[in-house]
Amino acid sequence: MLAATLSGCGYNDLQRADEQVKAGWSEVLNQYQRRADLIPNLVNTVKGYASHEQETLTAVVNARAQATGINATPELVNDPEAFAKFDAAQQQLTSALSRLMVVVERYPDLKANENFRDLQAQLEGTENRITVARNRYIKSVQDYNVIVRSFPSNLTAKAFGYPVKANFSVANESAISTPPTVDFGGNKPAGAR
Repeated sequence: MLAATLSGCGYNDLQRADEQVKAGWSEVLNQYQRRADLIPNLVNTVKGYASHEQETLTAVVNARAQATGINATPELVNDPEAFAKFDAAQQQLTSALSRLMVVVERYPDLKANENFRDLQAQLEGTENRITVARNRYIKSVQDYNVIVRSFPSNLTAKAFGYPVKANFSVANESAISTPPTVDFGGNKPAGAR
């Protein structure tokens, strides 16, 4: 009777889903660390070509320091406030890297540099891996949260202290829901109507 009761309580499903969330989170952290490890080499390569772009280089270095300065433990996913700080730091680093890539466009010699191209390709690949890892994490959190909120496993989750886990979100949803403005008016070639 006890075995039948325990098998229907969802405890094993909670354990399985919790482990999937932890594994997904570890993969996200692994990819963020890979990106953080590539940044010093990228900055040093750019520094040799664009030394007067110090403000952009400093912003990238500072954003990296802030992103890697957050102690990202598996327990971070259970603390929505700490999770939001971590996500904000990663978004700031992504933004700083985007500004760095804009700066690079002004330096054809740098874009032709083999080391820079290799680092840029590695960074682009890492950004793709981050996206995949975040998507897997989002899915595992969704599966976990469904179990935590569904009856009768929600009773077991409350009894054993399994709260709903935080997930990635967009900082400014209204900004991304507005389509970008494209204006080709100022760039007409001579003779165009």
